[in-house]
Amino acid sequence: MTILGLDPGYAIVGFGLIDSDGIRSHEIRHGAIRTEAHTPMPERLAAIYEDMGVLLDAYKPDAAAIEELFFNTNTTTAISVAQARGVIVLACTQHHVPVFEYTPLQVKQAVVGYGRAEKQQVMEMTRLLLNLSAIPKPDDAADALAIALCHAQTASSILPVN
Repeated sequence: MTILGLDPGYAIVGFGLIDSDGIRSHEIRHGAIRTEAHTPMPERLAAIYEDMGVLLDAYKPDAAAIEELFFNTNTTTAISVAQARGVIVLACTQHHVPVFEYTPLQVKQAVVGYGRAEKQQVMEMTRLLLNLSAIPKPDDAADALAIALCHAQTASSILPVN
């Protein structure tokens, strides 16, 4: 199964593609969709949508795994990230890719085995599980690969969002 992990944002959308049989996984590609600062939000959202379409067309994933949003302080940022997340989910849905959501706690539990793991621990375990020589950069891409790994380990028991 090809899984597209996504770490949503409006400046940077981290993505990580893995192939997994539910036991072993390997990385296909990782990277980031970036939008320019000081660009109006509608243009940023359009760019994210278009780049998501290119990614989905090129790799045709069987599933997309995306991090649920959690913000407790900056509501302005939360609203902007939520808009970008909506565009990402829309692109996946229009490409007939089922979308699955995971909390940061679920990702940490699946990848490290401990829901309160530190970010560096998650990134290092992601590197080890995918047999990579270095932790993927940017951090958003490493997070996206961890989200994809989370889905690979829990895919048989979760229902899609769409």
